[in-house]
Amino acid sequence: MKQKPDLSFKTTVGWAGVDAVALGVHAGNQITKSPVLTGLTELLGFDQEEPFRQWPEFTGKPGEIIELPVAHSKYPITRVYLVGVGSGATSDLRKAGAALGRKVKSSGKVVIDACLVARKSPSRPERDAAIAHSVALVSSSYLWNLKTATSGTPAKFIIFGNYEKEVGYAKVLSDAVWRARDLIHTPSNIKNPAWMAVQAKSMITKSKSRDLSIEVISGAALKEFGGLYAIGNSSPKPGPRFIKVSYAPKGSRNWPHVVLVGKGITYDTGGISLKRPYDVMQPMKSDMSGAAAVLSTVIAMPEIKPKVRVTALLMCAENSLSGTSARPSDVITQYGGTTVEVINTDAEGRLVLADGLAYADRNLDPSYLIDVATLTGAATLGLSRHYAAMYSHNSTLLTAFSRVGERIGDRVWPMPLVDEYRVSLQSTVADFNHTAEKPDFKGGSITAALFLEHFAGKRNWVHFDIAGPARADNDAGENPKGGTAFGVRLLIDWIASL
Repeated sequence: MKQKPDLSFKTTVGWAGVDAVALGVHAGNQITKSPVLTGLTELLGFDQEEPFRQWPEFTGKPGEIIELPVAHSKYPITRVYLVGVGSGATSDLRKAGAALGRKVKSSGKVVIDACLVARKSPSRPERDAAIAHSVALVSSSYLWNLKTATSGTPAKFIIFGNYEKEVGYAKVLSDAVWRARDLIHTPSNIKNPAWMAVQAKSMITKSKSRDLSIEVISGAALKEFGGLYAIGNSSPKPGPRFIKVSYAPKGSRNWPHVVLVGKGITYDTGGISLKRPYDVMQPMKSDMSGAAAVLSTVIAMPEIKPKVRVTALLMCAENSLSGTSARPSDVITQYGGTTVEVINTDAEGRLVLADGLAYADRNLDPSYLIDVATLTGAATLGLSRHYAAMYSHNSTLLTAFSRVGERIGDRVWPMPLVDEYRVSLQSTVADFNHTAEKPDFKGGSITAALFLEHFAGKRNWVHFDIAGPARADNDAGENPKGGTAFGVRLLIDWIASL
């Protein structure tokens, strides 16, 4: 687990201790005007036209970078980066931030970032762009490994302009993303359900907030949680955990209550229905990304202080192959009494989520009930790794999350809950089967959502199938290869808007 880059801001020009300067270049090769550009011209005799004569192929496209070596007898500045920001829109400045963050990753450089337009009173679009750009600087710098050799020193980014609030909020978001990624990238010979509970307790302690609390249920006390118990009992040492983390400030009893349910499969072999081909098991340490996202979200609440109570339910288990694994044809009783015929033990996520949703519906009286899970390959096939599938009958919530996702960078796409597909969930021996294979409607993400909907009751429920964007196949943009912590920014920003 590596140290996170520092992020700050300043409104005056100064060069002491600065190693590099980044200047934004708009489409058409127009450098963003700011006192930094003026000062750089005076300090180094910087010629604004010369780089474009040398690199005529540079167009200011978002994320393009020209690196210019410079020198000064008094100050340590050695580089000027010309960073393409396109039209200056939020999405363009996000790409610019990601490119710059990657460029100086682990370099230890102190970088003044003058890619944003410095104004006394930024408009909402400018604020959104500043947040997106700042988060991207840090997120693209993420690094996790267990190598014995050093991996360098984090860079320090100084955003130039009147962006105190934006940089402060960006730090909350990037800290939360970093936190979740550390959980996701930890290998499964280290993490298990008990380890997740320890990490949650440690995060609460580090937050020093009295508004956060935790409850952990394990062992025989989990017998009511039929899905969690059936899957987690495949690895009885240490066994599954139900982890409840709550943000409930004094006087918040009558505030809206958001309950977040996260799939926390700390490793997924597929159980008896072993995954094929075997190499698809390698990334399965990230099958607890939903739990990591909801935990990191609730831990961030004392920093943003919303007038909302937030509860995160982490449904943590390891899906192993053993003599105590659930079997195809088993019938389990979910929390609340619904019976389910197990068809495929590699469709374990919906079984543990069902317990969490039913528990929330019966015991927590949620104003909003949200579940987050790396659930189906079908969602990835349909929406690639750029969008998460989103399901709800509440059109207002769908619209709100779509807007937040586009603004904050965790993009979601509304999908249909097709009533005609419900027939495939029927069972001859239980209330439901959980894989909806007969008849096969070729809509695996949809039928999984239909299954979960039953357990959410009549609540304002939204299901996020994040199987696609929760993992990245290579280092690109803001994301490292592996777990992305998708959903963290989406949930925090949505809660902050309530």
